Amino acid sequence: MSSLIYGLCAVTSAVCAGLLLAAYRLEWYRLLLWSGLCFVGLAANNVILLLDKVVLPDVDLSALRLFVALIAMSILLFGLIWDTES
Repeated sequence: MSSLIYGLCAVTSAVCAGLLLAAYRLEWYRLLLWSGLCFVGLAANNVILLLDKVVLPDVDLSALRLFVALIAMSILLFGLIWDTES
């Protein structure tokens, strides 16, 4: 059951990333770009979570998951700060 939830979270994040990046291609609003890139990182984080808990339960990928989440949130934070200054 947990593998289904992890998979659905990864799919949901990937769909959100796709929708945000598609909207960016139409509107050219930079906040859509930063949000889309953040969701790409969150989707990767969820895929790594699925690998960590279901596929490779003996291997600890928690440090990699945290690093990917940090990068994803840093991209969004950078975009929010940069768009505010310009």
